[in-house]
Amino acid sequence: MAILVSRVPGLLFRNRVVSNGALIRIYGAPIRFQGESMRADAKKNYSQLLAIAREVIAEHGAEASLRDIARRADVGLATLYRHFPTREALLEALLHATLGELTQRAGELETSSSPDEALVSWLRDGVAFVHSYSGVVDLMAVAIADPDSALHVSCITMRSAGARLLQRAQDAGTARADINGADLFALVAALGWMGDQASFKLRSDHLFDIVVSAILTRHSSSNGVPK
Repeated sequence: MAILVSRVPGLLFRNRVVSNGALIRIYGAPIRFQGESMRADAKKNYSQLLAIAREVIAEHGAEASLRDIARRADVGLATLYRHFPTREALLEALLHATLGELTQRAGELETSSSPDEALVSWLRDGVAFVHSYSGVVDLMAVAIADPDSALHVSCITMRSAGARLLQRAQDAGTARADINGADLFALVAALGWMGDQASFKLRSDHLFDIVVSAILTRHSSSNGVPK
């Protein structure tokens, strides 16, 4: 048995070659080689796959068929796997921009809004993000605790952004002191999950206000919910 490492533009492959007489089988998974740029056709495939994946996942949720994504993008399944070795890698590419926007939004809110209003605004944005990708809650719940997950860093970044806003509200005395960023992350996931359930969807705004009431010690709501 031999371990081979081969390179193609934009990718690094680790292949295990098993020889049995005249029969040679090669097993390998593509790994992004960061130091090289993709060819023009590879970039086109990458962008096309992301655009189609966004549509398919919006329609069918995070467990949408990868084969269907490749078919609708008019590329082979092997091409999809060259760019995205796992479902998580594809979701990470899709979610990265939105998670970055949530992190940036947290920074803007820290300087432009009162601590309680900033926290509530970010919490609402976070729930809307989770709700926009049906089924992503399950993946996020696993990824936040798994450093090897492709989604781990993005989830940690999102959690840290919320934790800063929560700490600011706690320092101002407008949020209860017995919760932390991990609790807030879990609440975003829970509220996003409830918004996906037909039996809870009509009550999602009311349930959001109940959670906000439990987090904040002082807050005035335009919805008339007592705080």
